[in-house]
Amino acid sequence: MKKQKQKISKGIQWLIYIAIYIVIIILINNLFDSIYIEPKHQIITTFVLLLLLTILNQTVKPILVRLTVPIIGLTLGIFYLFINLFILKLVDWIMGPAFNMTSFWPALVFSILITVANLLLGIVFKDVKKTGKKIINNKKD
Repeated sequence: MKKQKQKISKGIQWLIYIAIYIVIIILINNLFDSIYIEPKHQIITTFVLLLLLTILNQTVKPILVRLTVPIIGLTLGIFYLFINLFILKLVDWIMGPAFNMTSFWPALVFSILITVANLLLGIVFKDVKKTGKKIINNKKD
């Protein structure tokens, strides 16, 4: 039963991340003309973009962060933005002509927004886990 609750909460976390990424993509797409999403299949392309972004943020990013901890520490966390930028460029490369970031600055703003969203969601999910554990421990007593 405990593993099933964890899977449900992970699924909800992924949905929340995807919803936040949708808002960020819409915001960036409206602010800058240098991010191109194929208009013919825009909904499918955006969904694949979100799926890839979420998967890479949950799998590749933790590896990159662990490999670059000294650099992140020396730059007081600013290098973390470039990890997000690398993930975005990786998604851009994987998706080919369907998604294209032609300029550095919009991609950097995109990276900053993703960093802030990941930071805030990480704090929220840690608090949810802590309060959930407290509630479970109180019920046992």
